[in-house]
Amino acid sequence: MLIVMRPDATAQDIERVNDEIRRRGWHPHAIPGGSRTAIGITGNPGAVEPEPFRVLPGVADAIPISQPFKLVSREVKQEDSQVRVGDLTLGGAAIHVIAGPCSVESREQIISTAQAVKKAGATMLRGGAFKPRTSPYEFQGLKGDGLALLAEARKETGLLVTTEVKDTATLAAVADHTDILQVGARNMQNFSLLEAVGETRKPVLLKRGISATIKELLMAAEYIVARGNTQVILCERGIRTFENMTRNTLDLNAVPMLKALTHLPVFVDPSHGIGVRKAVPAMMRAAVAAGADGLIVEVHPDPPRAKSDGFQSLDFSEFEKAMGEVRAIAAAMGREMVRLG
Repeated sequence: MLIVMRPDATAQDIERVNDEIRRRGWHPHAIPGGSRTAIGITGNPGAVEPEPFRVLPGVADAIPISQPFKLVSREVKQEDSQVRVGDLTLGGAAIHVIAGPCSVESREQIISTAQAVKKAGATMLRGGAFKPRTSPYEFQGLKGDGLALLAEARKETGLLVTTEVKDTATLAAVADHTDILQVGARNMQNFSLLEAVGETRKPVLLKRGISATIKELLMAAEYIVARGNTQVILCERGIRTFENMTRNTLDLNAVPMLKALTHLPVFVDPSHGIGVRKAVPAMMRAAVAAGADGLIVEVHPDPPRAKSDGFQSLDFSEFEKAMGEVRAIAAAMGREMVRLG
């Protein structure tokens, strides 16, 4: 149920609606909007009768919501949401690119990469510090030292930073060093972690699980938003199919579907999506053409020597060339690529 308030509704009118929702044992959620105040209801076991809310002072309408992902649904909020990260606004007409290595390996590696991706037009830096890997014997990241190096790279270049949060135990440390918390594909349905990042109020980049449906991705986002954190960015990063010529199958169908179903910004990770270095630029272009609000791309100074994911990482010159191509696609779509000053 969505309670839509009249433009002239007072703070007392809004609080009266909130009190009535709580009185019934449910939870009210303010839905940010450009021209109106709306209140979403969660915690109800079934359909909500609209009439008791429609008669309250200041209420314009009470609208049933058909989707199970209530708060992130386009039914609840028709206009696109924007996520504020530092001085940047993600979502809307502008397209942002997050770029950097799969893993932070050394000071020289992360600083040189940050400088190169900024020069090419990226506005944010990615780099793994805590790395959940399929094998326990693979490189697991520099952990705390990696976080410190990311913070140094941010200071050196002005790029905002995103890194993956692996679990609730390391959440506080990661949150202290990053501007966006990345929830990886393996953790998309780690509900304890989703609830914990929902409590932080820090922007979250939520990646689709390798075998997750679009609905499951949206329900995972609902866990975060239901805890009060509306600063969520969805990320399509490829799903596991029968195809074995590529690492994953980049499901670009998900971009227009998500844009129709939810008001949240949608990013695409072409690096994990296809997992083949020479094909990543094409997937970058295709993602922007499909309507993505941004990209997250793996870039490394020497991909063959990378400690993780070198086979899908672009080198500096490849990334710069790909960014020029993506900029042309964005312009053709009537959008612009954001650059830092």
